Amino acid sequence: MFKALSNVNRLLIFHRLCTCCDAGTHCKGRGSQVNCVSDLGEDLGIAASTLSHHMKELRNAGLIKMERNGQNIECWVEPKVLNEITKFFNDLAKTK
Repeated sequence: MFKALSNVNRLLIFHRLCTCCDAGTHCKGRGSQVNCVSDLGEDLGIAASTLSHHMKELRNAGLIKMERNGQNIECWVEPKVLNEITKFFNDLAKTK
């Protein structure tokens, strides 16, 4: 997971997904912070093919889930993933 997040663009994409709505939910509509792949990379200044590569890496690392809805591909972060990452850092903080 951390290898996938070591890329700054993937980290930004993951952060957007974590902060746009409640974990495990699909956000719908521009006013509700859309989680369609095309919207996620809108202001990152990266090509669509590069964005697709980053999304694939995040999905393969188990950080995000993706689902096709018509012409859109919606994505979200499962609460379990956030809990695992939080637990890792909490456990790390306890050892110091």
